Amino acid sequence: MTYLQLINDVLVRLRETQVSTNAETTYSALIGKFVNDAKRQIEDAFSWNALGQTITLSTTSAAYIYSLTGAGQKFQVQDVLNVTNLTQMQNISFVEMNRYQNLSAPVTGQPAYYSFDGVDASGDTKVVLFPRPDGVYSIPFSLTIPQATLSSDATSVLVPDVLVVQNAYARALVERGEDGGLSSSEAYQLYRSMLADYIALEGTRYPENQEFFAI
Repeated sequence: MTYLQLINDVLVRLRETQVSTNAETTYSALIGKFVNDAKRQIEDAFSWNALGQTITLSTTSAAYIYSLTGAGQKFQVQDVLNVTNLTQMQNISFVEMNRYQNLSAPVTGQPAYYSFDGVDASGDTKVVLFPRPDGVYSIPFSLTIPQATLSSDATSVLVPDVLVVQNAYARALVERGEDGGLSSSEAYQLYRSMLADYIALEGTRYPENQEFFAI
């Protein structure tokens, strides 16, 4: 569903007039805020396959700090490879990387380790590689990246739209108070049940989401 369709679906459930654009009325604009709040909550609840993206770094000799352009700061790492060498990259702590880079003479070679260190001017996360590349290497980062805030009427939501609608509807009920229809607590419990069902269904398709480790 598109952003506008999501808003209108919620408005219909509230027995309100549908709109032709998301900011047509102050109320439709408010519902649009609830839709985006719901989207963010659902994105945070699970590593949805629909949010998967691959950002590939192409290194240059001696350069060891790169930006994950387009990743922002709120993402999950699924896998990182050095496909040039056919090896898996290992994530190490900032402290460990900082010592590798600063407490001895710079080491160059085939990158095998990475860590995250701050953000660039665009707000994208920066990644540090070790050893420092001695040439061109292709390093794809397989990430789960939340969708940008919905603002255009025609933008389609990536996470399950029925969950977004139900969550936004529950939020709208809280804002307007009880009016003889479904209570906000009932609507939210229904959303939680639907969310659990969708996560369970998606989890059956991806074995990595069924692995649990005792800590």
